Amino acid sequence: GDYLVTIEEKSKATFLRAYMNWRCMSAGSSRVCVRMVGHKMEESYSETLKEQMSIVEMPLSDPPLCISCCPVNGDLLVGCNNKLVLFCLKSLVINQNLTVLDFERSLILHVDNLIPAEVAFCARHIAMTTELDVLILKLELVQQSADSTEQCAHGVSTLEKPVDEGPSTHTSQLELDEFIVCQKPVELLGEESKLCEIPITLESTELPTEDTKRFQVRYLLFRRFTPDQSPFGFCEETKLHSLQLLPVYQTAHEETENKRELLSLFCFFSLPHAGYLYSVGKLVELISTYQYSEKSEQAVLTPQFLHVITSENLQCFTVRCSAAAARDEDPYIDTTVKACPPVALDVCTLRMQLFIGPRAICHFKNHIILLTKADTEDITERRKPTRRILSRKADSIKSRANPESEPGWNLYIINTVSTIQLYREMVDYSRTYENVKTESCIHLLSEAHLLVRAAIMDPHFLQSDEIEELGGAFRESCAFLGDCYSRFDTKDYHLALPYYRMSGLSMSEVLKRLVSEGDEMQTYERGFIFYLTHSLNEDLNEELSKESANQVLQIFCLADPVQLPHILCSPCMRNVCPVTAMKYLRKVEKVMPSVVLTLTKAFMALKMGDLMVYEQEMDSYQETILACGFIGQPKLLRQHKEGIVMPTEFAVHLKEVQPGLLVAATVALHENSKIELEEADTFFKALCSNSENTVPQLLVDFWEALLVVCTQEEILTELLLRVTSQYVWRILKQQLPETKPLKTTEDLINSCNHFGSIVPWVTSIMSVGSSPDKDYCEDISKLQSLLCSQSINIASALPVLEPLTEAGSIGLTIHVLCNTRLGKYEEAIDQLLRRCPDAAVSYAQHELKDDNRAMWWNKLLPELCKRTRLTGNDVPVLISSLEAETLAVVAVELELRDFLSLLPEDGTAAFFLPHLLHCSQKKLLT
Repeated sequence: GDYLVTIEEKSKATFLRAYMNWRCMSAGSSRVCVRMVGHKMEESYSETLKEQMSIVEMPLSDPPLCISCCPVNGDLLVGCNNKLVLFCLKSLVINQNLTVLDFERSLILHVDNLIPAEVAFCARHIAMTTELDVLILKLELVQQSADSTEQCAHGVSTLEKPVDEGPSTHTSQLELDEFIVCQKPVELLGEESKLCEIPITLESTELPTEDTKRFQVRYLLFRRFTPDQSPFGFCEETKLHSLQLLPVYQTAHEETENKRELLSLFCFFSLPHAGYLYSVGKLVELISTYQYSEKSEQAVLTPQFLHVITSENLQCFTVRCSAAAARDEDPYIDTTVKACPPVALDVCTLRMQLFIGPRAICHFKNHIILLTKADTEDITERRKPTRRILSRKADSIKSRANPESEPGWNLYIINTVSTIQLYREMVDYSRTYENVKTESCIHLLSEAHLLVRAAIMDPHFLQSDEIEELGGAFRESCAFLGDCYSRFDTKDYHLALPYYRMSGLSMSEVLKRLVSEGDEMQTYERGFIFYLTHSLNEDLNEELSKESANQVLQIFCLADPVQLPHILCSPCMRNVCPVTAMKYLRKVEKVMPSVVLTLTKAFMALKMGDLMVYEQEMDSYQETILACGFIGQPKLLRQHKEGIVMPTEFAVHLKEVQPGLLVAATVALHENSKIELEEADTFFKALCSNSENTVPQLLVDFWEALLVVCTQEEILTELLLRVTSQYVWRILKQQLPETKPLKTTEDLINSCNHFGSIVPWVTSIMSVGSSPDKDYCEDISKLQSLLCSQSINIASALPVLEPLTEAGSIGLTIHVLCNTRLGKYEEAIDQLLRRCPDAAVSYAQHELKDDNRAMWWNKLLPELCKRTRLTGNDVPVLISSLEAETLAVVAVELELRDFLSLLPEDGTAAFFLPHLLHCSQKKLLT
């Protein structure tokens, strides 16, 4: 809200007034209207209200002592004796053309035994001070029925042991007047601050409606100071001043340009010799303590600086608000991705400016407003300490002249130095420490970085003329800090990585900043090596030039030779000279040989085109050890380019000469979480130059090899469906694999539990049907073997298998295998008797066992008898099946009477008689 609130005194009476539309006075209008807060305005005033200032009288039952306006929503908090009164700002619509501001008294906080000296109010947070106590509260919304008109009270537990019992009740009033009673200092944070013995009761003064907000009080901080004998005066002069709540908002973006979202909140208060800055947002904690060189009179806090006035100076200190707010805003701060100077970084005094008699200070945008009073008395005499009686009465009876009649008052408006200019000065000054390599250089650059960061977080940043300069300064400050952490031997060397990332510098640009041309004796600190190692091990899209890549090679040969094999596999080092790399690798091998190093040497030999050296290196270890060696450095086989997995020249060569090793290595990578299943698919498709929709044989080989070793149920299910789908697709399309499969069906049956032995009746069916092309019969046998095992979920695989069910003898085997696995034996028998009766008995012998044995006489025997009555080519086969095996099994299993009941009435007696005799003889033998 655009208003001005004052506490005015006239005729020994104190008034609280708000001046609305006050800019009309500065525009030359002298018209003024006076109205009471909350009173309804008539529409007839509409025309005059536009062009005149309104004075809103705000009556209170107790004289106002202090006030504070909320910078977020414009609400007003008034401090009175033992209570705080909250006025909510609201807009009154008079008519379509006129809206005016008004206040509504909504809440009273009754505070027992407390007379506030200062109050601060921001986003429902309330801070108040007495001479030596600070209390910070938060008003929290509670769910409460609208018809309740009772006040919302918040009970507070008392301390088990009071902070200070104070004097006994027998102490005379004279003793109290002559001595100061000092209580113990105490600091209570968070939930503990409830123990401060300051009970607060809330009284709602709004008319209760459905939308009425009900609050409760949450205590955030209580701190009590004790008078001390400071260098700046006696203990009676130790009083708190300059209480302030400072909001910091979310960093402005174009989409949120017109919205200010509160991010963090800070509270500042000061004693004559020290100031204290707390964060009171998500976490209540002390951020900084400021020690003054002189006794302070007043201070004002901004997101970038703390300005303090003393008797002769205007001092400026750095603050840590932006550092704390950055961590509230960005969870990636303090990682390898982003960094920010620590909140605990020591504060600095930026500058001191002499003024005669500063009395009051305030801040607006880039201006400092300073009120001074030039005293006629000798300054040196005034500063001499004099012995005084330690009595409260001494202060109260001191005569004071009327300020209006005193000369020497001055008002200064000081333009602060622009952020960019001050940033440049701090960077220039930091260079005096650059060659010394001390923490002072890092400290100064950290201050400059925080200065720019605070400016960028300002909600008016997008309207700033310096928006491009500030963005450039931010990146530049990150680069400078990255340089420091790279060059200096500091415990925080790892910060070089996030600062360089935030700077936007490429690796080549960083190398130019830090590496001296032709200086072979240059030493490299841990921060630089840390940055290079992480940058090279990540899949960046930057390719270093041959010169830069060779520089990196030389750096690691000197600083960390063990990392050389890993560094050479980075996509950034694609242009490295392989001859130079091989020379360095041989040096490392003498000290620390390894499989990864051998593979890297083989890779470099390939780049050199020296196949003889390549073969020598690859013959150094067994193929199994080589496959495991790729786990140590997967980038020997695959690299990422713009987020896509791409095979290396090494992988391309292995595909041609050692595909088995390539598949085994990829399986090892998958089992050690170095490559995902989808990544492996993309890898093999890219390697074999296949389109997205076609599956190369090498990928099928990988799936089959992975089935042998994989133990993860979810991946196994996926793999089984994939190989099944591929087998079906190739059988239907009669598509030959482009390369010879690495494993035959027999190999898979012997090595993998998910492939079962093919049952005899399947072979019987296949022998009766037309012979498939021998080139793709391997896919048929693999599919049949897969279905003969118990691993694959038939229900989920049916949609994939469905197209095959009508494909001749192959389809019949698939159909019958599926029905058998699903327990549909009757359907399976029907299919066999209809399409391949030769295999019916073989099927029954293998599948109709134990609990399913009754299917012999309940299903197979009746069906065979029924079908033999029909004419056709299958009758001899059916009769043979009936006579050769079925009747024999039934005769053994059933009693004679049961057997007779199953025989057809029109059957030939001579045909069944041998089996009946066998059944009866079985009983006689028994």
